[in-house]
Amino acid sequence: MTAVVELMDYADVIERFDPVLGLEVHVELNTNTKMFCGCANEFGGEPNTKVCPTCLGLPGALPVVNAKAIEGAIRIGLALNCEIAEWCRFARKNYFYPDMPKNFQTSQYDEPIAFNGYLDVTLDDGEVVRVEIERAHMEEDTGKSLHVGGATGRIHGAEHSLLDYNRAGVPLIEIVTKTIEHTGERAPEVARAYVSALRDLLSALDVSDVRMDQGSLRCDANVSLMAKDATEFGTRTETKNVNSLRSVERAVRYEMTRQAAILAEGGSIKQETRHFQEADGTTAAGRTKETAEDYRYFPEPDLVPIAPSREWVEELRKTLPEMPSERRKRIQNEWNLTDEALRDLLNVGAVDLVAATVEAGATPDEARSWWVNTLAQEANSREIELAELAITPAQLAEVIALVNAGELTNKLAKEVVQGVLAGEGSPAEVVEKRGLKVVSDDSALIAAVDEALAAQPDVAEKIRGGKVAAAGAIVGAVMKATKGQADAKRVRELIIERVGA
Repeated sequence: MTAVVELMDYADVIERFDPVLGLEVHVELNTNTKMFCGCANEFGGEPNTKVCPTCLGLPGALPVVNAKAIEGAIRIGLALNCEIAEWCRFARKNYFYPDMPKNFQTSQYDEPIAFNGYLDVTLDDGEVVRVEIERAHMEEDTGKSLHVGGATGRIHGAEHSLLDYNRAGVPLIEIVTKTIEHTGERAPEVARAYVSALRDLLSALDVSDVRMDQGSLRCDANVSLMAKDATEFGTRTETKNVNSLRSVERAVRYEMTRQAAILAEGGSIKQETRHFQEADGTTAAGRTKETAEDYRYFPEPDLVPIAPSREWVEELRKTLPEMPSERRKRIQNEWNLTDEALRDLLNVGAVDLVAATVEAGATPDEARSWWVNTLAQEANSREIELAELAITPAQLAEVIALVNAGELTNKLAKEVVQGVLAGEGSPAEVVEKRGLKVVSDDSALIAAVDEALAAQPDVAEKIRGGKVAAAGAIVGAVMKATKGQADAKRVRELIIERVGA
């Protein structure tokens, strides 16, 4: 039987405590090969088919650094306004985990490649919060454990575990913030907004596919509380591997209410890792959290130090794309958006989707209307991010083009979009399969109009008498008869013609 966890009302938490956050984001780089060997860096595949002696940690196998991964790390550091180290090296982070074949992780400890940066984050109401970056360092990912036979998919209660080392050795950049203070009740929102802004930036750099659902971008959320009159930070917990923006916000909020309830009763917080439970938005205890001393860091003897020249760093700086914040300002001016309209786009994560739809041929207003209204509602109902919907900007632009060409009504267009979302094919294929094309043959429309007029002679008389607004009833009847596939404007014109009004 699961123990009931006491929580404090969120308003009371804010009244009594100040939250302190620290966010660690792991991003898998999209290099062709792994960090220290030539194995393919690809998601999925049959277990243990993308491995070699080096990433399996076999005796005598020596690592070689992936140059593209270093380039990606430097570009990330520059985009985060970091200083780039003139000299740094790798270290061994020692701990035992079954999915880490070497029993140590090759990482960076006191000499990261990038440090002392910041990222300005825009909240839902337009307020800008500067999140300071402690470091961005290079390391390798671990393998993956699959626990079989339990109810939760975790090791507790499982009958046995399987290990897949395909992910072992994949290049990672870990981006660590400095402590984030003085955010009060907005702490969960700041956490979500930061990860969202970071994801947008990494996507713009094209260094990762930033797929949170596949683990390419993962957030560890450190949370502690300080009493209002305290001068020292409280004990923190670290909720590991949170894999959606919504979950980052929920995890921080839950930990604040859980920790506050414990502290209010005179209890103490354990420094531990915790796991976020998607089903109910709670966190559960993991293992006691290690300190740096527990990892017994020491310099990696098999890898030479990294010493990027200033010339190379400046060359890489020139390759940086337009940053998301700068792009948003440009788009706002080009599309004549109000601050409120831009915030609506940002809040649903639609800026890039609208821009891509415009590039595919739609107008900004058309693209905005679909993504911010119709498709945002779809995403909300499915509890997924807007970009995860199974429709591309190019497909939506195709639907909009069919509407503009008179081949679809707005109502039919929504049916086509539903078909695309359901996996029925491209918009053209959905139109064909569902028979959704607008009835444009006047003879067919005239027959439907005459039938509707004959069925409602009183309405026909009103139209003849000058009450043109009464034509709406006939239009409705024709649209019903044609299953919504008639052009309402053309139907209205034919009604007026047929009654001689």
